[in-house]
Amino acid sequence: MTERKYNNDYVQDILHIISSDHTIEEKRNLLDEYHDKDIAEAFELLPKEERKLFFDYFDIKRLSSIIGYIEDPEDYIQDFGYKKYAMLLNKMDLDDAVDILENLNENTKSRLLPYLHVKRREDIFLIKSFNPDQIGHEITTNFISIERGLTIRQAMKELVRQSSTHDNINTIYVTDHNQYYGAIDLKDLIVARENDNLEEIIATSYPHVYAHEMISDCIDKIREYEEDSIPVLNDDNEIIGVITSTDITDFIEDEQDEDYAKLAGMTEQSDLDETVKDGMKKRLPWLILLLFLGIIVSTVVGLFESVVAEIAIVVCFQSLILDMAGNVGTQSLAVTIRLLVDENISTKDKLKFILKELNIGLSNGMILGLLSFLFIGFYIMIAKNRPFMDAFILSGCVGVSLFVAMVFSSLVGVVIPMFFHKIKVDPAVASGPLITTINDLVAVVTYYGLAWLLLIQVFHVH
Repeated sequence: MTERKYNNDYVQDILHIISSDHTIEEKRNLLDEYHDKDIAEAFELLPKEERKLFFDYFDIKRLSSIIGYIEDPEDYIQDFGYKKYAMLLNKMDLDDAVDILENLNENTKSRLLPYLHVKRREDIFLIKSFNPDQIGHEITTNFISIERGLTIRQAMKELVRQSSTHDNINTIYVTDHNQYYGAIDLKDLIVARENDNLEEIIATSYPHVYAHEMISDCIDKIREYEEDSIPVLNDDNEIIGVITSTDITDFIEDEQDEDYAKLAGMTEQSDLDETVKDGMKKRLPWLILLLFLGIIVSTVVGLFESVVAEIAIVVCFQSLILDMAGNVGTQSLAVTIRLLVDENISTKDKLKFILKELNIGLSNGMILGLLSFLFIGFYIMIAKNRPFMDAFILSGCVGVSLFVAMVFSSLVGVVIPMFFHKIKVDPAVASGPLITTINDLVAVVTYYGLAWLLLIQVFHVH
């Protein structure tokens, strides 16, 4: 088979081939070199009449794969007609077909469903019977299954038969009276001798998950095995589908996106299609909480009015200290949440991690504290025309406060998410705002407290 080209830069080449004077057969041979995703991108740029010719360029299986990459399929269904488009859905991976149907309006969907194969409709209804957060909602039926008790020759023959309709062949699943029994690695079946016992190459401990399990509960488990696919069972231990490595990657990306959204004070990743009302409902509760926490910080700042009144320049460096404390806290929070993904991490490892983050905070705090002491001191002396002693006493307050704030932020950024994780509260959603507020309070008290003590009480700087 011709090696396919993988590069989005080839879209223009594909368009050129389609618009050329080549025969359909010549175009088909040339297009076979390109990846389905690139062809899908080219498809969306074609005029309607050219799009209709796609059924002539590719076989139904290849075309179904290409259409699976198109983001807004509803815009193109009319180009094929409902019957032909249903043919594509019949050949498409089940999970891709479900994704497409879920994004169609009800009228279009109702017109397509009668053209789908009965088995394909049953599979679709099965998937849709599961909650979107459950494993069963993400399965595909693209897998090969054989019955226990076959000979090596019979197993190979069955593999060849099923591979004509299923291309996920790296792992062959074995059933015993329709119940899941184990799995066979394709390589082991290929190298097995004809007289070998099939039972000897069946891995009966091969991992599996149940359709009703929540994705968030078992994502770590299925990721750790690093298999191409993992069987999904119903309550009767029958295989109803598999989760592929691509699905697992998508789960992880979705989880990371959700965690980052939570760090911003939202419950989940913002949807481009969500209403203004829905967006407000996600964000407003956290914003209200942050408002009141901000009032607390402002109140504490107000306690140091006398410092600001006597030495107004101290206000200039407040944001520097608060911002650095926030940055350090966010960094520690991010790496801690990644650590907490591993449910098997020991208490000893957690303590080791806390000490490491504390050392990082100490080292970075000393370096940045020293730099701020020097640069801010010269800045105040030159730009503000303040005496050498006064300038460096003030920059010393900034440097020490920055050091304390960074060390404390590193510690808080680790301890608080671990605490929430311990009490079964999502650390991603609960930690961010709280860490920010605590760090602000510590930074403000440290900075203005030092300024009051050293500048006013000890050195009488004005």
